[in-house]
Amino acid sequence: GVTMFLPEEDRYSMSKRLIESQICGLFGGRIAEELTLGFDGVTTGASNDIERATKMARSMVTKWGLSEKLGPLQYEDEESEVFLGKSAGSSRANVSGETAKIIDEEIKQIIDQCYSKARTILIDHREQLDAMAAALLEYETIDKSQIDDIMAGRPPKPPSDWNDDAPSKGPDLEDPVASSDDAGDMDGAPSGA
Repeated sequence: GVTMFLPEEDRYSMSKRLIESQICGLFGGRIAEELTLGFDGVTTGASNDIERATKMARSMVTKWGLSEKLGPLQYEDEESEVFLGKSAGSSRANVSGETAKIIDEEIKQIIDQCYSKARTILIDHREQLDAMAAALLEYETIDKSQIDDIMAGRPPKPPSDWNDDAPSKGPDLEDPVASSDDAGDMDGAPSGA
C-alpha cells in the first residue's frame, strides 16, 4: 500500500482543502489493504505515507495556521518536530503544556477525519478498488490510463512497457537440464551405461 502522486507544477501555496485531500490520498493504500486483506493483512508498505500524512497535518496546525482552535500562529520552528511523540526540544518549551496537548489533539483530529473520509470513499467505490487490486496483482504497477479505464468501468489495458511474452516455466517449455546433450549422471557419463 504505497501511494505516489504525479508531480504538479511547483506550488507556492496550497489550500486547506487540497492538503486534506492529499492526506486522504496518502491513506488510500493502507485502507485498501485493510479492506481487501483484513486488519491482520495490513503491511508496512504504507509507513512512508503515514509519515507524510502526519507531517502534513502537523504543518497545518503548527506552521500554516490552519487550525480553527489555535488560529494563525506558528508553534514550531523549521528544524524541530516536537509533537506526537517527538522528543521535547526548545520549541516545545515555547508553548504551554495545555497548548502542546491541543496541538496533538488537532493533529490527531485531522488524521482521523481524513482517514475516515478516505475509507468511506474506498468503501463506496469497492468495485473499482477490487479491479485495481486485480490489475496490481497482474501488472505490479498501474498508471493513470489504467486507473482511468478502471474508474470508467473498462478492463485496464496492459502498461505500455508490459512484456507478456517473457519466458516462464510452463508445461510447453523444455527443461534445459533434461534436454542437454550430456543428460547423463553427475560424472558426465550417459545414464544407463
